[in-house]
Amino acid sequence: MAVASLSRALRSLCLTQGVSRPAQLPFQAARLPAQGAPPSCSPTLVLSRGFLTTIPVAQNRTLWKQRTKYTVRPIGMKKTGGRDYTGKIRTHGIGGGHKQRYRMVDFQRLKFEPGKEEHSFEEKVIEVRYDPCRTADIALVAGGNRKRWIIATENMEAGDLIKTSNHIGRMAVAANEGDSYPLGALPVGTLVNNLEVYPGQGAKYIRAAGTCGVLLRKVNGTAIVQLPSKRQVQVLETCMVTVGRVSNVDHNKRIIGKAGRNRWLGIRPSSGKWKRKGGWAGRKIKPLPPMKSFVNRPSLARAS
Repeated sequence: MAVASLSRALRSLCLTQGVSRPAQLPFQAARLPAQGAPPSCSPTLVLSRGFLTTIPVAQNRTLWKQRTKYTVRPIGMKKTGGRDYTGKIRTHGIGGGHKQRYRMVDFQRLKFEPGKEEHSFEEKVIEVRYDPCRTADIALVAGGNRKRWIIATENMEAGDLIKTSNHIGRMAVAANEGDSYPLGALPVGTLVNNLEVYPGQGAKYIRAAGTCGVLLRKVNGTAIVQLPSKRQVQVLETCMVTVGRVSNVDHNKRIIGKAGRNRWLGIRPSSGKWKRKGGWAGRKIKPLPPMKSFVNRPSLARAS
């Protein structure tokens, strides 16, 4: 505001010596006094354009989120500080932090190559590394003519071979850790992660570090999985899952140590204002929520 007022004041200035002359335009070139002219005709002050105090909205867009072509190379990120495209804060407690680069993780394990849709395929783990954008570790796998990042499991190491298949046989398979199968192909009691809600949509549940779900039972073409929160969900048995636990099991045991480390992580401190404790404080014993079903079954009215 102060810079804008100063710019308007500078535009209105016109330095003359005893002669009132109209002010020149900001971009008009200064005229030097002609030879033999009286000394009172001095050149007027040439002004420049005022300071630009606003940033275009186009520069505040997160274009790295809108990328459609897959790549295994790290992508530069622009920090938003909890603000949306209009510049208003939508999520408090976010800001600063160490510079990060985003790696595109492929949550759709069952992604075939053209012409090989009917066969299972194997991929080799090239490396397992830390990812600054999530709590779990990620693994770079290669198979066929492609490479991609996936969520690493607990004991996954470089050089391992992981298998992906969409076949549901009459007998349950003895899957190894890191393999990906439909829920209908796995035995009851298997620890799973990266659970799909709808077939082919990609993993939505059980992706945090050290988490795993349990395949409880299979009923009429559906499977019931218990999430880490002890809630049960019902999905189609054709939904893909990964066998085992998610990597970085000791993530919840880390010690921050000082306030500066939280700032490295991009977590800003809350305000020092005292806040009254509402009904959220204290222990509560609540029953588990009912099972959530993602299976769209026809209603009885339509069947009749």
